[in-house]
Amino acid sequence: MTTERNDARSRQRDFSRLLEIMALLRSPAGCPWDREQTHESLRQHLLEEAYEVIEAIDEKRFEDLPGELGDLLLQVVFHAQLAVEAGRFDMGDVIEHINDKLVRRHPHVFGNEKIETADEQIVKWEESKMKKEGKKSAIDGVPRQLPALVRAYRMQNKAAAVGFDWPEIGPVWDKLDEEVAELQEALRGGRQEAVEEELGDLFFAMVNISRFLKINPEDALRRAIDKFSLRFRAIEAVFAQQGRSLSDASLDEMDAVWEEVKRREQNK
Repeated sequence: MTTERNDARSRQRDFSRLLEIMALLRSPAGCPWDREQTHESLRQHLLEEAYEVIEAIDEKRFEDLPGELGDLLLQVVFHAQLAVEAGRFDMGDVIEHINDKLVRRHPHVFGNEKIETADEQIVKWEESKMKKEGKKSAIDGVPRQLPALVRAYRMQNKAAAVGFDWPEIGPVWDKLDEEVAELQEALRGGRQEAVEEELGDLFFAMVNISRFLKINPEDALRRAIDKFSLRFRAIEAVFAQQGRSLSDASLDEMDAVWEEVKRREQNK
């Protein structure tokens, strides 16, 4: 127990040291680049660091994960330091906020409420947001800046948590067929705006299919992109060995090599 307490104190000192370093970097004696940053200028860095964490997880590079998480934490600390300087809040407020939220949203852990399954927890989580956090809509809290597939997935999950959902996947397949037919009809009509709208509805229906299958659509699409990338590069390599570029090949030739690449993958 003494060792654990000492470890906790050591971690607290490490975190305090991080806050001190960030404050120094922003001070007149610090770094010119750090002093120039604003909440707005750091937006893209925050996004990139989050994606690098995701990439490390996807590639199972767990030895790199502490460093990537540290880079992401730095963004949080940086924004907190900017807020300190503006007199808005500090890192203590950030930590207090998340502590309170975790306790409030887990009454089955910190209170007397009974929740047995993860699905029940999702429903209670959304109810808590509506009743105790003043959310006006069940789908509030889904940032517009999210990638479209992720945003659609999160919004559908939130709507489902309050009962706006089909009880089984059958009607979802019917809806997908309906959206395909409406897209084809829009194409026959020739109005680009209508085609775009119907294509969006089709994507939205596909996200709903993925939700029922318990597959994150963003993850599924990323895997498909990675698979395409590997196969396309393999095709380029085949033609390069022949001293040719893809622009010199016919579509039938490229398709034949594509199928061969697929067969090699399946036989591995």
